[in-house]
Amino acid sequence: MARFVAKLEFFIGASLLMAIVFLVFIAAVMRFFGIPLIWSVDMAQLLFIWLCFLGATATMRKKGHIGVDLLVRMLGHKHRLWIETAQAILFVGFLSVLVVQGYQLAIANKERVFGYSGISYYFVTIAVSVGCATLVLAIIANAVDAWRNRGDGKTLIFSKMDGEDMPSEL
Repeated sequence: MARFVAKLEFFIGASLLMAIVFLVFIAAVMRFFGIPLIWSVDMAQLLFIWLCFLGATATMRKKGHIGVDLLVRMLGHKHRLWIETAQAILFVGFLSVLVVQGYQLAIANKERVFGYSGISYYFVTIAVSVGCATLVLAIIANAVDAWRNRGDGKTLIFSKMDGEDMPSEL
């Protein structure tokens, strides 16, 4: 299942990126010919917001986010797992607040139009709720995996142990 989700994330992310590049390119070409497509920039921004949250989730699942762990690396696996569990609880709490607040913001902006595109601003603001919800799920999945494999002395929630491979794709 995890492989399917990773492939789906990659496909959606690549599609969003291609659409953004296409929209910006078409906008530039059309502006050169004196026919500006103002809505295309708005659409590119909308897609970029969704791409950012999708990328954040994929990176969280792969434990690829940057962290300052100079002192924590000196501790053993057991202590690091407990520290990362405390961090996970804090992050899940904070992201859960963002899910609720983002949803309320999306509902409040349902009638607002996003730039010149004619699209409801709801689709921009709901990205916060959806993105934070997927981040929560990724953190919980990493935490469950780390606690199930705590005996191996390698698996953590947010960071990789020394010597583990770094992510090489989206």
